Amino acid sequence: MIAVLATFYTLAASYFERGDLNKRMKAVALEREQIRARERARLNAEAAQSKASLRAQNNTSVRQIVERLNLREALVDANTMNRLKQAGYRSQNALNIFLFARFVLPFVFLAIGAFYIFYLGYLGDKPLPIRILAVIGTAYLGFYAPNIFITNKISKRQASIRKAWPDALDLMLICVESGISIEVAFRRVADEIAMASAELAEELVLTTAELSFLQERRVAYENLGNRIGLETVKSVTQALIQAERYGTPLAQALRVLAQECRDQRMNEAEKKAAALPPKLTVPMILFFLPVLVAVILGPAGIQVADRF
Repeated sequence: MIAVLATFYTLAASYFERGDLNKRMKAVALEREQIRARERARLNAEAAQSKASLRAQNNTSVRQIVERLNLREALVDANTMNRLKQAGYRSQNALNIFLFARFVLPFVFLAIGAFYIFYLGYLGDKPLPIRILAVIGTAYLGFYAPNIFITNKISKRQASIRKAWPDALDLMLICVESGISIEVAFRRVADEIAMASAELAEELVLTTAELSFLQERRVAYENLGNRIGLETVKSVTQALIQAERYGTPLAQALRVLAQECRDQRMNEAEKKAAALPPKLTVPMILFFLPVLVAVILGPAGIQVADRF
Protein backbone atom coordinates (compact mmCIF):
# COMPACT_ATOMS: atom_id res chain seq x y z
CA MET A 1 0.00 0.00 0.00
CA ILE A 2 2.83 2.37 0.86
CA ALA A 3 4.55 1.61 -2.45
CA VAL A 4 1.33 2.24 -4.40
CA LEU A 5 0.71 5.55 -2.60
CA ALA A 6 4.30 6.65 -3.19
CA THR A 7 4.03 5.80 -6.88
CA PHE A 8 0.73 7.64 -7.19
CA TYR A 9 2.12 10.68 -5.38
CA THR A 10 5.20 10.72 -7.59
CA LEU A 11 3.13 10.68 -10.77
CA ALA A 12 0.50 13.15 -9.59
CA ALA A 13 2.82 15.68 -7.93
CA SER A 14 4.06 17.05 -11.25
CA TYR A 15 0.49 17.86 -12.34
CA PHE A 16 -0.35 19.73 -9.14
CA GLU A 17 2.89 21.75 -9.06
CA ARG A 18 2.46 25.30 -10.31
CA GLY A 19 5.20 26.56 -12.60
CA ASP A 20 6.53 30.11 -12.15
CA LEU A 21 8.17 30.38 -15.56
CA ASN A 22 5.84 33.12 -16.77
CA LYS A 23 6.32 35.05 -13.57
CA ARG A 24 10.10 34.80 -13.81
CA MET A 25 10.08 35.85 -17.49
CA LYS A 26 7.92 38.83 -16.63
CA ALA A 27 10.28 39.81 -13.81
CA VAL A 28 13.28 39.57 -16.15
CA ALA A 29 11.50 41.72 -18.74
CA LEU A 30 10.66 44.35 -16.12
CA GLU A 31 14.23 44.33 -14.87
CA ARG A 32 15.50 44.78 -18.41
CA GLU A 33 13.23 47.79 -18.95
CA GLN A 34 14.39 49.28 -15.65
CA ILE A 35 18.02 48.85 -16.69
CA ARG A 36 17.33 50.53 -20.01
CA ALA A 37 15.53 53.43 -18.36
CA ARG A 38 18.31 53.87 -15.81
CA GLU A 39 21.02 53.84 -18.50
CA ARG A 40 19.11 56.35 -20.59
CA ALA A 41 18.66 58.64 -17.61
CA ARG A 42 22.34 58.38 -16.69
CA LEU A 43 23.53 59.11 -20.22
CA ASN A 44 21.16 62.07 -20.54
CA ALA A 45 22.31 63.47 -17.20
CA GLU A 46 25.98 63.11 -18.14
CA ALA A 47 25.38 64.74 -21.52
CA ALA A 48 23.56 67.66 -19.89
CA GLN A 49 25.96 68.26 -16.99
CA SER A 50 29.36 67.50 -18.45
CA LYS A 51 30.90 70.20 -20.60
CA ALA A 52 33.20 67.60 -22.13
CA SER A 53 30.39 65.65 -23.74
CA LEU A 54 30.63 64.76 -27.40
CA ARG A 55 27.80 67.03 -28.49
CA ALA A 56 28.84 69.98 -26.34
CA GLN A 57 32.27 70.23 -27.91
CA ASN A 58 31.02 70.63 -31.45
CA ASN A 59 33.13 73.30 -33.16
CA THR A 60 31.01 74.91 -35.85
CA SER A 61 33.85 76.94 -37.39
CA VAL A 62 36.02 73.86 -37.93
CA ARG A 63 33.06 71.97 -39.33
CA GLN A 64 32.32 74.74 -41.81
CA ILE A 65 35.93 74.81 -43.01
CA VAL A 66 35.96 71.05 -43.47
CA GLU A 67 32.70 71.13 -45.39
CA ARG A 68 33.70 74.05 -47.63
CA LEU A 69 37.04 72.50 -48.56
CA ASN A 70 35.47 69.03 -48.90
CA LEU A 71 38.22 67.49 -46.80
CA ARG A 72 36.28 64.33 -45.99
CA GLU A 73 36.41 63.04 -49.52
CA ALA A 74 40.05 64.06 -49.93
CA LEU A 75 41.54 62.83 -46.64
CA VAL A 76 39.14 60.28 -45.12
CA ASP A 77 39.43 56.59 -45.99
CA ALA A 78 37.69 53.50 -44.64
CA ASN A 79 40.19 53.11 -41.80
CA THR A 80 40.18 56.70 -40.50
CA MET A 81 37.03 56.44 -38.38
CA ASN A 82 38.12 53.08 -36.96
CA ARG A 83 41.46 54.51 -35.91
CA LEU A 84 39.82 57.51 -34.28
CA LYS A 85 37.46 55.20 -32.40
CA GLN A 86 40.38 53.04 -31.29
CA ALA A 87 42.08 56.19 -30.00
CA GLY A 88 38.97 57.11 -28.00
CA TYR A 89 37.60 59.84 -30.29
CA ARG A 90 34.13 58.77 -31.38
CA SER A 91 32.40 62.06 -32.16
CA GLN A 92 31.94 63.71 -35.52
CA ASN A 93 33.65 66.80 -34.11
CA ALA A 94 36.80 64.74 -33.50
CA LEU A 95 36.86 63.79 -37.18
CA ASN A 96 36.48 67.45 -38.18
CA ILE A 97 39.35 68.52 -35.90
CA PHE A 98 41.53 65.70 -37.24
CA LEU A 99 40.90 66.73 -40.84
CA PHE A 100 41.43 70.40 -40.01
CA ALA A 101 44.75 69.56 -38.35
CA ARG A 102 45.91 67.53 -41.34
CA PHE A 103 45.07 70.48 -43.58
CA VAL A 104 46.55 73.29 -41.47
CA LEU A 105 49.63 71.71 -39.86
CA PRO A 106 51.60 71.29 -43.14
CA PHE A 107 51.41 75.05 -43.73
CA VAL A 108 52.31 75.76 -40.10
CA PHE A 109 55.30 73.42 -40.18
CA LEU A 110 56.30 74.85 -43.56
CA ALA A 111 56.31 78.37 -42.14
CA ILE A 112 58.28 77.30 -39.06
CA GLY A 113 60.82 75.40 -41.15
CA ALA A 114 61.27 78.31 -43.56
CA PHE A 115 61.69 80.71 -40.62
CA TYR A 116 64.38 78.57 -38.98
CA ILE A 117 66.26 77.73 -42.18
CA PHE A 118 66.09 80.92 -44.24
CA TYR A 119 65.65 83.63 -41.61
CA LEU A 120 67.63 82.30 -38.62
CA GLY A 121 70.27 80.73 -40.86
CA TYR A 122 69.87 77.12 -39.71
CA LEU A 123 71.67 74.81 -42.20
CA GLY A 124 73.29 77.91 -43.67
CA ASP A 125 76.37 75.99 -44.75
CA LYS A 126 74.28 73.62 -46.87
CA PRO A 127 73.36 74.24 -50.52
CA LEU A 128 70.05 75.82 -51.41
CA PRO A 129 68.43 72.59 -52.74
CA ILE A 130 69.23 70.85 -49.43
CA ARG A 131 67.58 73.65 -47.45
CA ILE A 132 64.51 73.65 -49.70
CA LEU A 133 64.27 69.86 -49.30
CA ALA A 134 64.49 70.28 -45.52
CA VAL A 135 61.60 72.78 -45.58
CA ILE A 136 59.50 70.40 -47.71
CA GLY A 137 60.32 67.54 -45.32
CA THR A 138 59.15 69.69 -42.40
CA ALA A 139 55.82 70.32 -44.17
CA TYR A 140 55.54 66.59 -44.89
CA LEU A 141 56.06 65.91 -41.18
CA GLY A 142 53.26 68.34 -40.35
CA PHE A 143 50.91 66.47 -42.68
CA TYR A 144 51.53 63.19 -40.86
CA ALA A 145 51.75 64.65 -37.34
CA PRO A 146 48.03 63.98 -36.60
CA ASN A 147 48.46 60.36 -37.72
CA ILE A 148 51.46 59.97 -35.43
CA PHE A 149 49.47 61.43 -32.54
CA ILE A 150 46.54 59.05 -33.19
CA THR A 151 48.92 56.07 -33.45
CA ASN A 152 50.45 56.91 -30.07
CA LYS A 153 47.03 57.27 -28.50
CA ILE A 154 45.95 53.90 -29.92
CA SER A 155 49.06 52.15 -28.64
CA LYS A 156 48.69 53.58 -25.12
CA ARG A 157 44.98 52.79 -25.01
CA GLN A 158 45.46 49.24 -26.25
CA ALA A 159 48.30 48.65 -23.80
CA SER A 160 46.04 49.68 -20.90
CA ILE A 161 43.19 47.49 -22.14
CA ARG A 162 45.48 44.54 -22.86
CA LYS A 163 46.84 44.64 -19.33
CA ALA A 164 43.40 44.67 -17.65
CA TRP A 165 41.51 42.42 -20.10
CA PRO A 166 42.27 39.01 -18.44
CA ASP A 167 41.07 40.31 -15.07
CA ALA A 168 37.96 41.68 -16.73
CA LEU A 169 37.28 38.27 -18.29
CA ASP A 170 37.61 36.60 -14.89
CA LEU A 171 35.14 39.04 -13.38
CA MET A 172 32.81 38.55 -16.31
CA LEU A 173 33.05 34.78 -15.89
CA ILE A 174 32.08 35.08 -12.22
CA CYS A 175 29.10 37.25 -13.11
CA VAL A 176 27.94 34.92 -15.89
CA GLU A 177 28.23 31.82 -13.71
CA SER A 178 26.23 33.56 -10.97
CA GLY A 179 23.30 33.81 -13.39
CA ILE A 180 23.04 37.54 -14.11
CA SER A 181 22.58 38.92 -17.60
CA ILE A 182 25.44 40.02 -19.79
CA GLU A 183 24.40 43.70 -19.62
CA VAL A 184 24.58 43.75 -15.83
CA ALA A 185 27.84 41.77 -16.02
CA PHE A 186 29.39 44.41 -18.28
CA ARG A 187 28.23 47.16 -15.97
CA ARG A 188 29.62 45.52 -12.83
CA VAL A 189 32.90 44.63 -14.51
CA ALA A 190 33.21 48.25 -15.68
CA ASP A 191 32.75 49.47 -12.10
CA GLU A 192 35.35 47.06 -10.77
CA ILE A 193 37.94 47.46 -13.53
CA ALA A 194 37.81 51.27 -13.67
CA MET A 195 40.72 51.62 -11.24
CA ALA A 196 42.95 49.37 -13.35
CA SER A 197 41.92 50.63 -16.79
CA ALA A 198 39.59 53.57 -17.28
CA GLU A 199 39.65 52.99 -21.05
CA LEU A 200 38.30 49.44 -20.73
CA ALA A 201 35.63 50.58 -18.27
CA GLU A 202 34.54 53.27 -20.73
CA GLU A 203 34.23 50.74 -23.56
CA LEU A 204 32.23 48.30 -21.42
CA VAL A 205 29.83 51.03 -20.32
CA LEU A 206 29.34 52.08 -23.93
CA THR A 207 28.69 48.45 -24.91
CA THR A 208 26.12 48.20 -22.12
CA ALA A 209 24.30 51.20 -23.53
CA GLU A 210 24.43 49.77 -27.07
CA LEU A 211 23.05 46.43 -25.86
CA SER A 212 20.07 48.31 -24.46
CA PHE A 213 19.49 50.55 -27.47
CA LEU A 214 20.43 48.63 -30.59
CA GLN A 215 18.02 46.21 -32.17
CA GLU A 216 20.67 43.55 -32.85
CA ARG A 217 23.00 42.63 -29.99
CA ARG A 218 25.52 41.30 -32.49
CA VAL A 219 26.19 44.85 -33.68
CA ALA A 220 27.05 45.96 -30.13
CA TYR A 221 29.58 43.15 -29.73
CA GLU A 222 31.13 43.86 -33.12
CA ASN A 223 31.39 47.57 -32.27
CA LEU A 224 33.23 46.67 -29.07
CA GLY A 225 35.81 44.64 -31.00
CA ASN A 226 36.25 47.34 -33.65
CA ARG A 227 36.64 50.14 -31.12
CA ILE A 228 39.37 48.34 -29.18
CA GLY A 229 41.09 46.66 -32.11
CA LEU A 230 42.70 43.77 -30.18
CA GLU A 231 42.47 40.18 -31.37
CA THR A 232 41.83 38.90 -27.86
CA VAL A 233 38.84 41.21 -27.50
CA LYS A 234 37.53 40.24 -30.95
CA SER A 235 37.71 36.56 -30.03
CA VAL A 236 35.62 37.22 -26.92
CA THR A 237 33.07 39.19 -28.92
CA GLN A 238 32.82 36.32 -31.41
CA ALA A 239 32.19 33.94 -28.52
CA LEU A 240 29.45 36.25 -27.23
CA ILE A 241 27.87 36.44 -30.68
CA GLN A 242 27.97 32.66 -31.02
CA ALA A 243 26.42 32.22 -27.58
CA GLU A 244 23.63 34.65 -28.48
CA ARG A 245 22.92 32.97 -31.83
CA TYR A 246 23.36 29.26 -31.11
CA GLY A 247 23.02 29.04 -27.34
CA THR A 248 26.53 27.67 -26.77
CA PRO A 249 27.90 27.69 -23.20
CA LEU A 250 29.50 31.03 -22.54
CA ALA A 251 31.21 30.31 -19.22
CA GLN A 252 33.57 27.68 -20.62
CA ALA A 253 34.53 29.91 -23.55
CA LEU A 254 35.26 32.83 -21.22
CA ARG A 255 37.37 30.60 -18.97
CA VAL A 256 39.47 29.36 -21.89
CA LEU A 257 39.86 32.84 -23.38
CA ALA A 258 40.88 34.31 -20.01
CA GLN A 259 43.55 31.66 -19.62
CA GLU A 260 44.82 32.31 -23.14
CA CYS A 261 45.02 36.04 -22.43
CA ARG A 262 46.99 35.39 -19.26
CA ASP A 263 49.36 33.04 -21.06
CA GLN A 264 49.86 35.61 -23.82
CA ARG A 265 50.59 38.34 -21.30
CA MET A 266 53.07 36.08 -19.51
CA ASN A 267 54.76 35.23 -22.82
CA GLU A 268 55.15 38.92 -23.61
CA ALA A 269 56.66 39.53 -20.17
CA GLU A 270 59.09 36.63 -20.65
CA LYS A 271 60.01 37.96 -24.10
CA LYS A 272 60.83 41.37 -22.65
CA ALA A 273 62.83 39.77 -19.84
CA ALA A 274 64.79 37.67 -22.33
CA ALA A 275 65.60 40.75 -24.42
CA LEU A 276 66.79 42.73 -21.40
CA PRO A 277 70.45 41.46 -21.13
CA PRO A 278 71.42 42.49 -24.70
CA LYS A 279 69.84 45.89 -24.16
CA LEU A 280 71.78 46.40 -20.92
CA THR A 281 75.15 45.60 -22.47
CA VAL A 282 75.80 49.05 -23.95
CA PRO A 283 74.64 51.04 -20.86
CA MET A 284 76.78 48.83 -18.62
CA ILE A 285 79.85 49.39 -20.81
CA LEU A 286 79.29 53.17 -21.02
CA PHE A 287 78.22 53.92 -17.45
CA PHE A 288 78.93 51.07 -15.03
CA LEU A 289 82.30 49.87 -16.28
CA PRO A 290 84.15 53.25 -16.09
CA VAL A 291 82.83 53.84 -12.58
CA LEU A 292 83.81 50.31 -11.53
CA VAL A 293 87.33 50.77 -12.94
CA ALA A 294 87.63 54.13 -11.18
CA VAL A 295 86.52 52.65 -7.85
CA ILE A 296 88.87 49.67 -8.10
CA LEU A 297 91.94 51.37 -9.56
CA GLY A 298 91.45 54.80 -7.99
CA PRO A 299 93.06 54.07 -4.60
CA ALA A 300 95.94 52.24 -6.27
CA GLY A 301 96.48 55.18 -8.61
CA ILE A 302 96.50 57.61 -5.67
CA GLN A 303 99.08 55.50 -3.82
CA VAL A 304 101.31 55.29 -6.90
CA ALA A 305 101.06 59.07 -7.36
CA ASP A 306 102.04 59.63 -3.72
CA ARG A 307 105.07 57.34 -4.04
CA PHE A 308 106.39 59.10 -7.12
